[in-house]
Amino acid sequence: MGSFVSQPLEPVKDVAPPEVASFANPAPVIAPGAPTSPAEAPLFNNCWSCRVLSGSGLIGAGGYVYWVARKPMKLGYPPGPGTIAQMVFGISIACWGVVILSDPKGKAFRAG
Repeated sequence: MGSFVSQPLEPVKDVAPPEVASFANPAPVIAPGAPTSPAEAPLFNNCWSCRVLSGSGLIGAGGYVYWVARKPMKLGYPPGPGTIAQMVFGISIACWGVVILSDPKGKAFRAG
């Protein structure tokens, strides 16, 4: 059995030593507002399957947190501030999942 340390995932490239900067030839200054690189990919994917998976997972997690906080109340114990906070937190997690599923601003479908 090998380990990941002995087998690198990417080939190692040789790096050239940095050149000595001279004052006669300074590096060109990039104007503000000028494009420096091509359009970057979004941080999170907005595909339908990603939204369904993460949204339903958050709804399930929020339901579980709410259910765990509600269980002692069904047994007759009075709710304390911690129980109420846990229920609010569970509801907010579930609402976050609904927002991800519904995609209200339409970011997943860009025209153009």
